[in-house]
Amino acid sequence: MLLIVGLGNPGEAYQNHRHNVGFMAVDAIADAHGFGPSRVRFRGQAREGTLGSEKALILKPMTYMNDSGVAVREASSFHKIPLERVFVIYDELDLAAGKVRVKLGGGNAGHNGLRSISTHCGNDYWRVRIGIGHPGDKERVTGHVLGNFTKADRSWVDPLLDAVAQAAPFLAAGDEAGFMNKVTLLTTPKKEPKPKPKDDAKKDE
Repeated sequence: MLLIVGLGNPGEAYQNHRHNVGFMAVDAIADAHGFGPSRVRFRGQAREGTLGSEKALILKPMTYMNDSGVAVREASSFHKIPLERVFVIYDELDLAAGKVRVKLGGGNAGHNGLRSISTHCGNDYWRVRIGIGHPGDKERVTGHVLGNFTKADRSWVDPLLDAVAQAAPFLAAGDEAGFMNKVTLLTTPKKEPKPKPKDDAKKDE
C-alpha cells in the first residue's frame, strides 16, 4: 500500500487558495480512479482505492497545515506504510506555475506542512511539488500563497490537476520519472502542423 497525502487547510474559506493545491490534486486522483467515499480517519479525510495494481490511501489532514505530520504519522503507522511509500503533494512557491517535480527527501523550503511531517515521521518521503510561482516580491508572498487561484490561473490549474490524476499510477509503480514525463506530455500544448509549401512546379510548365 502507498499513502498519498495532499496538503492544505480545512474549511470553505481556504478551499481555493494556492496553498490548498495539494488537497485539489488528491481529490482529482481519487475521483479519476474511483476511490471510495471520504471517511473521517487519522485526523483527516481518507479515501481508499487502487492505482494500477497497488492499493492506495489518500489522506487530506484536517489538522491545519502546521500539524499535518500528526495525521500522516497516524495513517502510516496504522497501515504500516514505509516512509519511501509516502507521497506528499503540495504547493511550491519557488517552482514556476504549472510545473511539477518529484524528489525523495530534501529540505522543507520553509513549508510548514513539510516541516511538520519531517518532525513526526522523518524526512525520507517523496515530495510531489506543484509550482504556484513566486509573486516576485517577498512582501507579497503571504498574500500570494494564501490567495485564491484567479480565473486566469484556472486555465493551467485544471488541466494540470487532470494530468496529475491520469499520471498517478506511475507513482504507485515506483516510476517517478514516468509520472513527471506523463504530466509534461499531457500539459504541453500541441503544436499546429506547419502548412505544406505550395507546389510551384506547375508554374514553370
